[in-house]
Amino acid sequence: MMDFLSFLITGLGLGSVYAIIALGYTMVYGIAKMLNFAHGDVIMVGAYVAFFAVGKYNMPALVAVLMSVFVCTALGVLIERMAYKPLRKASALSVLITAIGVSYFLQNAAQILWGTDTKIFPAKFNFGNLSLFNNQLQISILTIITILICIVIMIVLTLFINKSKVGKAMRACSEDKPTAQLMGINVDTTISITFAIGSGLAAIASVLLCATYPAVNPTLGSMPGIKAFTAAVFGGIGSIPGAFIGGLLLGILETLAKAYISSQMSDAIVFLVLIIVLLIKPTGLLGKKISEKV
Repeated sequence: MMDFLSFLITGLGLGSVYAIIALGYTMVYGIAKMLNFAHGDVIMVGAYVAFFAVGKYNMPALVAVLMSVFVCTALGVLIERMAYKPLRKASALSVLITAIGVSYFLQNAAQILWGTDTKIFPAKFNFGNLSLFNNQLQISILTIITILICIVIMIVLTLFINKSKVGKAMRACSEDKPTAQLMGINVDTTISITFAIGSGLAAIASVLLCATYPAVNPTLGSMPGIKAFTAAVFGGIGSIPGAFIGGLLLGILETLAKAYISSQMSDAIVFLVLIIVLLIKPTGLLGKKISEKV
């Protein structure tokens, strides 16, 4: 029983990281109606920024996180303005190919700048374990912090989207961009803000991920990015609560599959479950069916 509880909490911690990344995916898709497959590589850049801030310049952990958020936010806006903004009226396939191109560009740039070898992330983010039930259950304090951060981000993001002026502009752009523009909303600025928020969340997720699995390399963000996208689809792409729930469920499923079935087959099991869910409910758990006007 204690082993299962330990795996469950570990899965929630991993799922919280996926959920934070998935929120970036789902916001960009919900508002800009595009899939930013370079999102995983923004995670990689955030991890390198935190690595050098802490490992090379010995900065405090909080400063490293803030630096990572700043750099990734600026990078996200730059990518949107240079790569995606010129393709506003282009086909979805053109945008998708561009996103893949940006992803490969960031990976190769990282290899040139920082090399291809794997670097060990500093242990400054290791806060030890919390012992419960007469030391029968050991829970990483970092895992608890990760879960709490994810919950706080989810609450703040929901309030921001529903209550703030910018959030209402985002929802208007999501519904109908031409009408939103006629109502005086700057669609380009709104989409840039969306990319900035998503990239900032990617930076937070990158630090939490590397603190748990301390290895940094140029392809670091590829698999977490794919899994987070899977979580967003699982919960319902475009739905913020769906990304949150999808991320948590994906993390739990992956951890339990590694513990009780096979660590080698865990990824395949996760994607198999996704396929089954989408066959039953194509829009995901909380996704809404969209009827097209003809």
